[in-house]
Amino acid sequence: MSPASVVVIDDHPIFRQGLVNSLSLEPDFVVAGQESDGSRGLLLLRVLQPDVAIVDINLPGLNGLQITHQATTDKLPTRMVLISAYDDIEQCIHAMQAGARAFCSKEISPEQLIQNVRLVLQNKYVILNEVMSPLEARAWLARQTEAALKPYMDPGKPYQPLSDREMEVLVYMTRGMSNKEIAVLLGISHQTVKNHVTSILRKLGVDDRTQAAVFALKHGWVRLKPEEQ
Repeated sequence: MSPASVVVIDDHPIFRQGLVNSLSLEPDFVVAGQESDGSRGLLLLRVLQPDVAIVDINLPGLNGLQITHQATTDKLPTRMVLISAYDDIEQCIHAMQAGARAFCSKEISPEQLIQNVRLVLQNKYVILNEVMSPLEARAWLARQTEAALKPYMDPGKPYQPLSDREMEVLVYMTRGMSNKEIAVLLGISHQTVKNHVTSILRKLGVDDRTQAAVFALKHGWVRLKPEEQ
């Protein structure tokens, strides 16, 4: 059997190179590419279509959730393994809703992360070190979603992750831009932006733009400045 191809997308050079080196020592893996920027990382996935991508959530350009959601939308064959310094349940819920096969803390050892990748290739899900079948993962996600968001959501309304456009709007909200400024930048109407903001607040279970921005920053979804590395 030929080795599985892996792409690593992480903007911390030491962590990324260490992971690449560890993968390169394993006979069942070949590192097809690596990238530090989320937007370029998504392009790399579209071109190479590797078996697995290991992606940090907190990235310049597109974040890991956006990359995963877009890869799922594009129906890429790549199985997404998301890693994050923020290993709380809410973060995990959004990662799995976006289409991730595994969600791991960045505190994980390279050996365990590589083992998780092997499990993902065996059609398993790995959620905070718990190995699950696809059916078990769906049941887990349903339970955790209901428990985490029940105080904020109307009964019977299924939870949905932020859309790509909503994530864009959230990024600009976090940078302090007004609805009108966001509308001009994205080339959409002021009312459309207002609708997106309302949807974002509802989905995140927060009351206002400030709380939404704090939520996004706390979970590493956005950076205050585009040039931050």
